Amino acid sequence: MKLKHLVFVLSLTFFSHLSFGQSLEQKLDRAFQVLTNDPQAKYAITSLCVLDANTGKVIFGRNENVGLATASTLKTITSATAYSLLGKDFRYQTTLAHSGKITNGVLQGDLIIIGGGDPTLGSFRYAQQKESVVLSQWVNAIKAAGITKIEGRVIGDDSAWGSSSTPDGWPWQDMGNYYGAGPSALSWRENQFDIKLKAGTRVNQAVTVTSVVPAMPYLQIVSELTTGAQGTGDNAYAFLPPLSPIAYLRGTWGMGIQKSGISAALPDPAYDVAFRLQDTLKRLGITAGQVTTTRKLQADKQPLPVVSQQLNTITSPSLTEIIYWFNKKSINLYGEHLIRTLAWKAGKPATTANGIDEQVKYWAAKGLDKKALNMIDGSGLSPATKVTSYAMATILFLAQQETWFPDFYKSLPQNNGMQLKSGSIKDVSAYAGYYTNPAGKKYIVVININNYTGTGINSKLFKTLDALK
Repeated sequence: MKLKHLVFVLSLTFFSHLSFGQSLEQKLDRAFQVLTNDPQAKYAITSLCVLDANTGKVIFGRNENVGLATASTLKTITSATAYSLLGKDFRYQTTLAHSGKITNGVLQGDLIIIGGGDPTLGSFRYAQQKESVVLSQWVNAIKAAGITKIEGRVIGDDSAWGSSSTPDGWPWQDMGNYYGAGPSALSWRENQFDIKLKAGTRVNQAVTVTSVVPAMPYLQIVSELTTGAQGTGDNAYAFLPPLSPIAYLRGTWGMGIQKSGISAALPDPAYDVAFRLQDTLKRLGITAGQVTTTRKLQADKQPLPVVSQQLNTITSPSLTEIIYWFNKKSINLYGEHLIRTLAWKAGKPATTANGIDEQVKYWAAKGLDKKALNMIDGSGLSPATKVTSYAMATILFLAQQETWFPDFYKSLPQNNGMQLKSGSIKDVSAYAGYYTNPAGKKYIVVININNYTGTGINSKLFKTLDALK
């Protein structure tokens, strides 16, 4: 009797679990149908993929094998690949050096800042990387070398990654703004600066540029901004392509707006970091020659200086620290640096395309279909990047098996009570990550909608995901 009783109990347990699985699938199906029947989704493509986080089995899938623009959920793939191929303790290095020789305190040569791909140099997010801290280290190193005057130039060396900066497929409207700052082997202050604005007193009146922080005397800013009506907010964009000396501000800036201005992308970060060092030295009484970059020297067919002595090396925070902010604040620049670094470490030219090749090759070796990973950038800002929800969910599943997973998990923001990376570009909204329900059941979730209309779609995505709760 005891054996029969045990079999009966086990049978009930099995069928209750089966029933729960079917019930959950039905709940997800109903929630998904509500979403796809919503007027905002009438002309959209919507995908949802839910995996059992313990087994990787698909619990629910709709359009999960359709390639869709990912927006910033792509950062989950870039992060997982960087952890796998670079290691959680990977760090970048930036070197201050000089050519020529020092005679009686005079450097008869150039001062050179050699970029090593660090996206955090000068960033406010890390105490040891702040602009003032970095500049102080360099000044102290220059003084320690006995240099009181520099006859040569101050050169920003961004040559390690070649001349291309902006990834293919990025929209023109994005590139001049802080979130569209392109990568450089010598990035600086996250390749952005601030433009302070003042709206007019009536609609369509010109908007005034009150200041630029920090001052950018080498950059001309042309404002074509007009004042928007009360409550219309920030619709201002900077049109500032890489290496351009002119920035055009276009759009509207609403009356009564609480923000002080917008943040724009540095057109030439290697030049700016050299300019800041030269300016700092000048204020301390150490004169130097003109500011330039290796890119400018190469364009002018001038010989590059030969380093004779290294003065200082600045080491970046660890990859774990970088990825934490990469995902928490969705910093596109970091993603583009990481992708290029994958190529660089593999011994290839540090291009976006080569980095993506390394990324796809890595996941294909783990069984993913290359055709499901159609990527052309590392951050997801490009609408031409297309990845299936199932491929992304599979990578999130595989990530759980790695020693770096706890740090990766911590980097994901909380959305709707779940550990989800968000993604948003024009007419695209997506979420990807993990959820553990009150009963302790763990799920991997990827939801994505492309070509929706109107506003407020995120709350409807969350309502769909609430079926898991």
